Amino acid sequence: MSSLAILILTRNEEDNIVSVVENAKKCTDEVIIIDSGSTDRTVELAKEHGAKVSFRAWTDDFSAQRNFALEQTKADWVLYLDADERLNDELVENVNKIIHSEDMKYQYSMERKSVAFGTKFNHGVLKPDHVARMFPRTQVKWVHKVHEHPECSLPVKNLSGHIEHYTYKSWQHWEGKLCRYTTIWAEDAYKGGKKISLSGIFIHSIGGFFKMFVVRAGFLDGWMGTYMCFNHFFYTMLKYLKLYELQRNGKK
Repeated sequence: MSSLAILILTRNEEDNIVSVVENAKKCTDEVIIIDSGSTDRTVELAKEHGAKVSFRAWTDDFSAQRNFALEQTKADWVLYLDADERLNDELVENVNKIIHSEDMKYQYSMERKSVAFGTKFNHGVLKPDHVARMFPRTQVKWVHKVHEHPECSLPVKNLSGHIEHYTYKSWQHWEGKLCRYTTIWAEDAYKGGKKISLSGIFIHSIGGFFKMFVVRAGFLDGWMGTYMCFNHFFYTMLKYLKLYELQRNGKK
């Protein structure tokens, strides 16, 4: 039987931490929290429920946090969860099968379904997606500060079951993520030499809305799905406006 560590990044997640730790323990006793400076009871509650807690200061870099997590375990497998995610029973069963099989020739992808504002989304911005989350520990590395993704040379297999993603607790929570993610994206894009014009900002924003509303059929999720498509227009516009502002300040 192979060993598995479930790795969870946190900061002020006291509302989620007990539930996610208990969910993770359905697959393994090694649950590792990478905390970036919680000021609530996240760390205390995690330890009370049997998780190991390590600290790494937040540097606006999600990949750095996830790569640091790899250094906190010697397990054969690692599975990444966010604090607002839960493995459903079918997925738990299939993860446990992988651990018992000792076959380490693959990385594993899982379907993720979003729940927010009282709506289960099937289209548009929060359309279900597949995310690679389970890897042989020595075969993965994460890249990019925001919208990070894993690099792993192994073939991908999809596991049946799904992750339930309780993505936003409130509109205030959504607003906080919007501000944080657009700033990180703009700074990273600017450092990478990306350029944008005012007309380009508008074109990208319209394109983002069209993709979510028409291509991904966001309107099929009703008024909330439609509203989220308009929010995506604003999200796209804001991240490019922040990049444009950095360009102007750089020229000065």
